[in-house]
Amino acid sequence: MADHRQSGLRYADLHVGMAFRSPGRTITDADLVAFAGLTGDYSELHTSDVYAKSSQFGRRVAHGMLGLAYAHGLMWPRTGELRETAVAFLGIDGWKFVGPIFVGDTIFVNYTLGELRDSKSRPTQAIAVFDVEIVNQDGGVVQRGKKALLVSKVPLAGVVASGAPAGEAQ
Repeated sequence: MADHRQSGLRYADLHVGMAFRSPGRTITDADLVAFAGLTGDYSELHTSDVYAKSSQFGRRVAHGMLGLAYAHGLMWPRTGELRETAVAFLGIDGWKFVGPIFVGDTIFVNYTLGELRDSKSRPTQAIAVFDVEIVNQDGGVVQRGKKALLVSKVPLAGVVASGAPAGEAQ
């Protein structure tokens, strides 16, 4: 997997089969507490050591949606790989929660550009579909599915306006 984080990729740089790996993020107790507060999901599997110890997992498990949310942030926003092309997140398809994420686990996101097609309604944009796997520090897959992203074929005005030197966002 190439390191594309040094500069944002432009549409012309993208091709099916490109593989990426995000930086890691260790899941903490504070993450579970904050996510429970944000979502209102105070399930004892996430918030009670006593309850979780008696569960099939033997300890507290992070919310599945916490893993999904953190993975999204670890991908394009954290790496900047698609800063010059990403317009909007379009959706998720076939997402599966295949293993637990525990407090203390470090998650990484492996993602491959599986499909790149022109937008039918916007000639200056395209749809990029990524095959995504969230893995833990041992390489075990904990979640997987597809994420679709709307990308621009032309320089984004926001990138230019935020101070990219002339010529860099083209």
